[in-house]
Amino acid sequence: MGPWSALWVMLILLKGQTSNTQPGMISVLQSFREDQFQGEWFVVGLAGSTHRKTDSSLLSPFTATFEKNKNGSLKVSYAMTRGHRCITWSYVLIAAAQPGGFSVDNTAAPGKGPEEVQVHDTDYSVFALMLSRRRSGGQSVLTVSLLYWSPHPSSR
Repeated sequence: MGPWSALWVMLILLKGQTSNTQPGMISVLQSFREDQFQGEWFVVGLAGSTHRKTDSSLLSPFTATFEKNKNGSLKVSYAMTRGHRCITWSYVLIAAAQPGGFSVDNTAAPGKGPEEVQVHDTDYSVFALMLSRRRSGGQSVLTVSLLYWSPHPSSR
């Protein structure tokens, strides 16, 4: 399945979810190779169960950099521009049993509930489709991100 088709399928699935259901975090990956996933990706598509038309500025591409830590976890750093400002944030992903599955380490953000992240599909060289699920204000928040790899001279 191509990246755009996969994004549309996930958007349709999101639209069909109600706020009381807990969709399963599924993946088409049989294995996940963190070493090939590391590097800078561009988030070129973003959709979610709580996004509104006023969130359209989130559709501007921004970067997501994945780096493996010494302890085996995966650090994700994001950077996006809003007007003349650069906004950055990061978190640590802890591998789960399912290939490409992670839990977000929220120990640095007290009060923030658990969050799961799943690399649903990737070819490691052009695209990745990621899902994120967390609870906020009593409702399930599901987000789908389409990532694009732009090769650099020193890339994989």
